[in-house]
Amino acid sequence: MRVWRTLLGVALLIWLADLATKIWAVDYLSNRGPVKVIGSLFQLTFVRNSGAAFSFAEGATLFLSLFGIAVLIAIAYYAPALTSKGWGVVLGLVMGGVLGNLTDRIFREPGLLRGHVIDWLQLPNWPIFNIADTAIVVAAFISVVLTARNIPPIKKEELI
Repeated sequence: MRVWRTLLGVALLIWLADLATKIWAVDYLSNRGPVKVIGSLFQLTFVRNSGAAFSFAEGATLFLSLFGIAVLIAIAYYAPALTSKGWGVVLGLVMGGVLGNLTDRIFREPGLLRGHVIDWLQLPNWPIFNIADTAIVVAAFISVVLTARNIPPIKKEELI
């Protein structure tokens, strides 16, 4: 139960932070050019993304939406068998990130499950991204650390 609370708490925090910052980005950044925060090292640049990172699967928004839903179902299925709070954080970050981008794909133009994701954070030589994307990348790094420490994500005997 404790791992579930961690997972859901992290997911809710990420989803709300992503939603709030995207609302802010639409209001503040959508009608202007890039805002330099630290010169060209870090800028706020508004884009509507119909694909995934690095312009992968551009125009495949329906597929990405369905994939996001499948990821959420998999997290719900495996969450009861998690072995540690660390893996709860990992899945919470992934769930929050997926929910953040899926919310855009469901509710934004051009339509249901085809909406474009709001991206607004820019680093040099990197695609423009958002809080949801950041959470998913952080989850990947934490999962590598947990795996290197030999902490398995699930108890296999609980999945039967």
